[in-house]
Amino acid sequence: MNYHRAMNILIVDDEPAISDTLAYTLRADGFAVDSCTLGREALQRLEKGSIDFVVLDIGLPDMTGFDVCRALRRTSDIPVLFLTARSDEVDRIVGLELGGDDYVPKPFSPREVASRIRAILRRLNPEPRVSTAGTVPAVSRFAIDRDGLRVAFHGTWLNLTRYEYLLLALLLDRPGRILSRQQIMESVWQDGGESLERTVDTHIKTLRGKLRAVRDEEIILTHRGLGYSVAAA
Repeated sequence: MNYHRAMNILIVDDEPAISDTLAYTLRADGFAVDSCTLGREALQRLEKGSIDFVVLDIGLPDMTGFDVCRALRRTSDIPVLFLTARSDEVDRIVGLELGGDDYVPKPFSPREVASRIRAILRRLNPEPRVSTAGTVPAVSRFAIDRDGLRVAFHGTWLNLTRYEYLLLALLLDRPGRILSRQQIMESVWQDGGESLERTVDTHIKTLRGKLRAVRDEEIILTHRGLGYSVAAA
């Protein structure tokens, strides 16, 4: 795949040994790479709109990577890959809840990071599936724009992250069918490495919040010990 060749990646990490080695590997892989050591500097560069992907360390000298991601998500949905020296599951979940696309714990192989980036870009640019009517007949409250990777609920387009879109589209394609967390993980988080099943619960929670903001209906159902489904119309 050559879709990533024009991608501009910003590495935000205050350890030169890590940043320089990773930048070398990514440039060898065909990416354009820039780097900085402070969160505020990263946000200034991101405001210019020339960055396509962020590799973001959680532990920065001036602010946390979480704070950087939170500020970024107010205006942008560009992919974010967290680097973390901490293996705490809570930190990983927080990063994903804030809109991070994946995480890699330190120490890591630069090749692993490059692989994760390519995996995120594959999810960002999936093969489009054609829907002749643009809707899911069994769940008529929704319309899916598969080329635009977006979903409308009662005529309102939802502001979804990539994973939220993929998760909701998966459930809508199978109205009334219960999907286990493992089935959802395998379909949505392909090549996700050590992604946790709790990630599914986190994204279900945010999806429910966005659906209820449009209309207070019970759309995504929890089946204790089994998984999740979308209520058929």
